[in-house]
Amino acid sequence: MTTYIRRAAALCALLLVALLVNATRIQVVDSGAYDDNPANRRKDIARYDRPRGDILVGGRAVTGSRDTGEQLRHERTYTNGPLYAPVTGFASQVYGTTFLEHAEDDLLAGTDPMLAPLPLWNDLARTRSPGGKVVTTVEPAAQQAAFAGLGGRKGAVAALDPATGAVLALVSTPSYDPERLAGTGGAVTGAWAALNADPDKPMLNRALDRTYPPGSTFKVVTAAAALDAGRISDLDAATRSPDPYTLPGTSTSLANEVEGCADASLRYAFKWSCNTVFAKLGVDTGTHALADTAKRFGFDGPGPRVPSPAARSTFATATDEAQLALSAIGQFDTRATPLQMAMVAAAVAGGGSVKAPHLVDRTTTDDGDTVATTHTRTLRQAMTPRTAARLRELMTDAVEEGTGTNAAIDGVTVGGKTGTAQHGVGNAGTPYAWFIAWARKPAAAEPSVAVAVVVEDAAADRADISGGGSAAPIAKAVMEAVLRS
Repeated sequence: MTTYIRRAAALCALLLVALLVNATRIQVVDSGAYDDNPANRRKDIARYDRPRGDILVGGRAVTGSRDTGEQLRHERTYTNGPLYAPVTGFASQVYGTTFLEHAEDDLLAGTDPMLAPLPLWNDLARTRSPGGKVVTTVEPAAQQAAFAGLGGRKGAVAALDPATGAVLALVSTPSYDPERLAGTGGAVTGAWAALNADPDKPMLNRALDRTYPPGSTFKVVTAAAALDAGRISDLDAATRSPDPYTLPGTSTSLANEVEGCADASLRYAFKWSCNTVFAKLGVDTGTHALADTAKRFGFDGPGPRVPSPAARSTFATATDEAQLALSAIGQFDTRATPLQMAMVAAAVAGGGSVKAPHLVDRTTTDDGDTVATTHTRTLRQAMTPRTAARLRELMTDAVEEGTGTNAAIDGVTVGGKTGTAQHGVGNAGTPYAWFIAWARKPAAAEPSVAVAVVVEDAAADRADISGGGSAAPIAKAVMEAVLRS
């Protein structure tokens, strides 16, 4: 009898060990496969069981969470959703996440290991920390000024701190309310379909994700290349620039919208945006020097991450001198995002140094303890400090008495460059109006804001008047908002 009892006990022990081994296999070895199985809803249920962390602008949360009491319990809410949509993006239980909601998803959802009180604590305890907070660099007044200035027209604004690369404003219009995509009901799927079908593309972040021909604002890059290469040494010396200028190897003539461009000095040509002078200057400077300078500004490289990735801006590699001439005035196939052109203005304002743009100042735990801080990082030197100083002089002249007078601010030194980009078949489309600028307070050693504005549907009768008339007032309002803050 004792033998049978021992055998039964041994069998029970063996079965217990088998159960433990199988449980270990399921919970440890194969846990990842079960977690990632689409049929397993526990992960989604756990993700939305707690409120999501907040995104802060100017010290105040522009996001929140609403307890629905449903299985996927907490839905995302947004304060001034259309205003901040290009910054926050959306967090949808059906369609995922975009922009900051995506880039900082682990921290906001509470799954970032840096939120745990001890290393590996959450993995061992199989728990989740409260969602952290993302503190942005955005200035609320500047964001409001940009949004109001665009007034629903298609366009975008990007504003930077030239000294640090901090993004002070990031606006794209027309916009949308990301709260429409929160939840799981039929209203969400209907909103998604309507937003995607809208011909105005309200979910397109034009400040980061769309590239435009930069038009005459690219003349800042061309001037930097020519000055660094020694092609121009005296800003006031006459250039050998015919008006009109016949594009090399063609019978096509390039003209100007203003008088006095024939053999004009660089100062005059920049102030009044003479196409002929800059087209010929681009040819004289050469493809290699112009392309190299454009690359140092940020063209032809991976788009910057802020931390959401921006589209790549490109300088057209011309195959002949006629195309090079057009590229030098921001036409042909040269393309840039508004963020990239803000970086161009910031490089001039910052002594030629290109700082990495960033939208997040720091991240914190739910209690406010700092998790990570973004530090200023220099990407490259776009031009010599001397060339940057001369470009600041040219840009100041353009605002004080040239095409950019609508951006002038009393008592403040402002430098800018207007631009109008032709597009469409035969340039039949309404020109894109551009303006890039920087501003420095009287007592400040360096400019404190750089901005780029593009308006897609600006009314214009002549080239640079469009940038000066449609885009410059928006840039002025944004710069004033930053200087007041």
